[in-house]
Amino acid sequence: MRTHLIEMKVNGKACSGEAVARTTLADFLRHTLHLTGTHVGCEHGVCGACTVLVDGVSTRGCLMLAVQANGARVETVEGLASAEGVLHPLQQAFRDQHGLQCGFCTPGMLITLKELLAENPDPTEDEVRDAISGNICRCTGYQSIVAAALQAAKELRRSGSAP
Repeated sequence: MRTHLIEMKVNGKACSGEAVARTTLADFLRHTLHLTGTHVGCEHGVCGACTVLVDGVSTRGCLMLAVQANGARVETVEGLASAEGVLHPLQQAFRDQHGLQCGFCTPGMLITLKELLAENPDPTEDEVRDAISGNICRCTGYQSIVAAALQAAKELRRSGSAP
């Protein structure tokens, strides 16, 4: 099969690799770039586990082809913590609020919430719930995830940091 050279900026770093045309962005990130934080669940765009930001917009990595992301800026869960390992306020809030149990949905939740907080730095509980309504979690009942999102929003506003 013919492969295509795919170049993109992932978590601020230039990356490239080859993939056949039918390779999904999620598979390209996981298998070619070895960024396994993006999880693949349903492979139909329903569960939200594979959510990444493409040019700042949340995207289901299982529905987008890697060739479609050629030249794009992609952000994955691996890009949230600083290079020194300091957790992003969302990650810290998930930890503080026990916003994860099995952790399978967590990367998609974090990326979805990063987009929300970039658009709305002071969301209400209902707005957080609406934002994560497309991400399936079977463990937490969402309350601790919502509490974590609100904590992170407060911390980001307090520190003046960008999401």
